[in-house]
Amino acid sequence: MKKLYSILGNSQKLDGGAMFGNAPKAMWQKWVQVDELNRIDLACRTLLIKEESRNVLLEVGIGAFFDPQYKERYGVVESEHVLLDSLASVGLSHEDIDVIVLSHLHFDHIGGLLPQWQLENEPGLLFPNAQILIGEEAWERAYNPHPRDRASFIPEILSLLKSRKNVHLVDSKTHSLLGDDYCFHFSSGHTPGMMLTEIKMPDGPIVFCADLIPGEPWVHIPITMGYDRCAEKLIDEKSQLLSDLFDRNGRLFFTHDAKTALGRLGKNEKGRYCLTESFAELNSFQS
Repeated sequence: MKKLYSILGNSQKLDGGAMFGNAPKAMWQKWVQVDELNRIDLACRTLLIKEESRNVLLEVGIGAFFDPQYKERYGVVESEHVLLDSLASVGLSHEDIDVIVLSHLHFDHIGGLLPQWQLENEPGLLFPNAQILIGEEAWERAYNPHPRDRASFIPEILSLLKSRKNVHLVDSKTHSLLGDDYCFHFSSGHTPGMMLTEIKMPDGPIVFCADLIPGEPWVHIPITMGYDRCAEKLIDEKSQLLSDLFDRNGRLFFTHDAKTALGRLGKNEKGRYCLTESFAELNSFQS
């Protein structure tokens, strides 16, 4: 039996134009609130799956590792390590996590592996008891980045990950550490080898969308981010995933949507993909 929890990490404010790619502001400002700096609110939400004998965590969010200068540059809102507080609210510490799945190695998805920033403090990785799964292609990209996305990777975290013994690189749709209730979808439109985890549930699968579909507005097929390496490829990958999930009565879990954690995939009167039901948070969710 699995119980699902949406676990909030530190939140961000990023430029709305960058988050919506070539979509005009006249369109996207109807979907989100914009501040005086043209920024929108973004979550860094993780998904906790409590099983009878283990705890699985999908991603760890951006964390609180940035020094004050970079914290301001990247719009990190809170100074404290919100993920650790959120885990504590469901009775867990970082030491209680048995498996972590990282979709890719951009800093807003793995920064939570580090403790909160402190002056003159040499950090080490949290979650000492967790086996960590990362897609092999995403791993290769992080250690050999393109100039376009080099700033998305933090060498200090990557160095610590490389020296950690319990990191497993994934190159297939399943992994023995997770078992038959989990499988992976791979996507390269945002970054090469991004790994999306699918969770088998009684009334339809749930897919952790990572940056393929960061939130509800991006369910609409043409909407992409300026951060995507190849928008056309991402649209094709998104179309394929949504078609498959629609046929299987699937749901989408969003890491970056400030308001929506989970939604059932459907179609509106125009035949466009949308959410037919949604949840702002999950707390011991079972279906």
